[in-house]
Amino acid sequence: MNEQDILRGLYDETLVGNAPAVLDLTHKGLDLGMAPETMLFDALIPSLEEVGARFERGDFFVPEMLIAGRAMAGAMEVLRPLLAQTGAASVGTFVMGTVKGDVHDIGKNLVNIMLEGAGFTVIDLGVQVAPEKFVAAVQEHKPDIVGFSAFLTTTMPMFKANINALVKAGLRDQVLVMVGGAPVTQEYADAVGADGYAADASTAVRRAKELLEQRRALVS
Repeated sequence: MNEQDILRGLYDETLVGNAPAVLDLTHKGLDLGMAPETMLFDALIPSLEEVGARFERGDFFVPEMLIAGRAMAGAMEVLRPLLAQTGAASVGTFVMGTVKGDVHDIGKNLVNIMLEGAGFTVIDLGVQVAPEKFVAAVQEHKPDIVGFSAFLTTTMPMFKANINALVKAGLRDQVLVMVGGAPVTQEYADAVGADGYAADASTAVRRAKELLEQRRALVS
């Protein structure tokens, strides 16, 4: 196999969610001396972007997104430490967690994979994340964006509690806030004072990039 075969294979096998094949091709690529960034930016990210585009067109559904995401996640396990060594630039840093009182994480995990695939550094705080834990993570990691996920309508008020905690800690102006989850709407996101909302993982990545570009344009 040559480099083009590896890249084509990574793209195609990620698209169909063939995790063993993606992992095998990743190792073969490294054995050939391919740069981790080449495999990430020339095959894996474009494939995941196509998954997102197919989802938005209604050609793919959540299960297809999940298996493609998991296939990519396997490759990222291998490539992440190598990318760190090469100093590959991160698009931005994203702190993510499911809010206090909520243990649902499938949607959050899918967004994390898509964000990583798009070049973000993701710090996942897990589930049942209390406001003070989000505050501590923002203080420690100084992320560009913090994301709150809620699956239950009963836990959605934690969005406001988390934002209030950021305000109280004097951090609200330093970080963009994104919210999401099955019951969440744009209207609710606006009402609690979030900067961004997305209904699904591929939209979340696009929105995150837009928000960052807007903020950096204002600063520059």
